[in-house]
Amino acid sequence: MNNEELKQKINTLTDKAEFSEEGSEFLNVIIPPEALHSLASSLKFDNDTKFDFLFCLSGVDWITHLMTVYHLTSTELKHTLVLKVKIHDRENPEVDTVCDLWRTAEFHEREVYDLFGIKFRNHPDLRRILLDDDWKGFPLRKDYKDEVNIVEF
Repeated sequence: MNNEELKQKINTLTDKAEFSEEGSEFLNVIIPPEALHSLASSLKFDNDTKFDFLFCLSGVDWITHLMTVYHLTSTELKHTLVLKVKIHDRENPEVDTVCDLWRTAEFHEREVYDLFGIKFRNHPDLRRILLDDDWKGFPLRKDYKDEVNIVEF
């Protein structure tokens, strides 16, 4: 499917999607947290999309909101898209896990939790993966204050 066909298909799966190509070859789909698991499941199992591979999952801090970003591809149908979840609640950022859909998400979600503080509901083992268990704060957030190595920009 090309980007326009993907956009039309996604519009049949959810009414909560916004679209952008942002100068990219991939379609960017922006959704709210409550739409993530349902849409992700549809994208994986629908015969027209078959997004069977999550090849990257990351977090982003845009100051006004946090975001989780999922790069999906179909190894069979040879199309790719970027699914972005916009999280406005900076105090308690949460989204559903997708590791029940793509096993590769398990460690990616732990890394995003560790560095951005975004919690993944129903994750089987959500704990820090890079930093010590007693580490305070989330170092990739824009509001993080490093008490030891104070560097102001």
